[in-house]
Amino acid sequence: MEALVKTNFKFEGQKELYIGKVRDVYNIDDNFLVMVVSDRISAFDVVLPKGIPFKGQVLNQIAEKFLNATEDIVPNWKIASPDPMVTIGHLCEPFKVEMVVRGFLSGHAWREYKQGKRSLCGVTLPEGMKENDRFPNPIITPTTKEAIGHDEDISKEDIIKHGLVSKEDYEQLEKYTLALFQRGQELAKERGLILVDTKYEFGKKDGKIYLIDEIHTPDSSRYFYLEGYQERQNNGQPQRQLSKEFVREWLMENGFQGLEGQKVPEMTPEIINQISERYIELYENIIGEKFQRKEADNLSQRIENNVSEWLKTQK
Repeated sequence: MEALVKTNFKFEGQKELYIGKVRDVYNIDDNFLVMVVSDRISAFDVVLPKGIPFKGQVLNQIAEKFLNATEDIVPNWKIASPDPMVTIGHLCEPFKVEMVVRGFLSGHAWREYKQGKRSLCGVTLPEGMKENDRFPNPIITPTTKEAIGHDEDISKEDIIKHGLVSKEDYEQLEKYTLALFQRGQELAKERGLILVDTKYEFGKKDGKIYLIDEIHTPDSSRYFYLEGYQERQNNGQPQRQLSKEFVREWLMENGFQGLEGQKVPEMTPEIINQISERYIELYENIIGEKFQRKEADNLSQRIENNVSEWLKTQK
């Protein structure tokens, strides 16, 4: 199985190319963005040396379905998806914050809480909570959006004070974030899942706010299985997760956490196939449909042809 780990297309009207950890983003005439979701995989802020077949298709198609399912709440950047691994949309000016929303005391929030902190991004956390307990109401814990290095926690007050986002825009982002999260939780419940936490990114074009990038994918969100959640909480047991946590666990078991001097364990064909199958399983659980594997002898050629044909229709 072929994995797409690198692209270097030359589309008509192309002005620049941004290469992220997973996504390659092409600016077309400062009007459209062509986002190619590669098969690269990252963990602990490190891009692993080998790609995972079908991972890009899984992430792109999950995001596409959830963008379609939430466009009545907020306009989003997506215009078309001419290839299973590509979304084309409006070029927006991104806000310099990511809107992280949490329904449960998990992950980073739990690690902070365990250290005795009772305030996160200016939000007061209740006393007496256990890991993975549900918050009385979802909380928004924004982070800065850094070009290099780690994003940092930041409060609403500091975002407005430092002029990262205007007060009016930020309050609108909060409303959109809570409404999107509520919709995401409702859709997850229909699939027997709990949407635990996630992040949203927003941008602006012609004075209008748009939801941008991916949403509700296993790379940007944490899911628990609904069945048995409360029983596991009552018994102090770990929750069954539906996320890419299994990749981090495999790396940690093999002595890698992204620290200096550590070496990524060998990614054998067996390991690569296992990770690929897990991503497909994630898709089928989250979306509730059989995953259609779009195989191709030459993924790059297929993508280039599909995108070029779409761009021709915009002339």
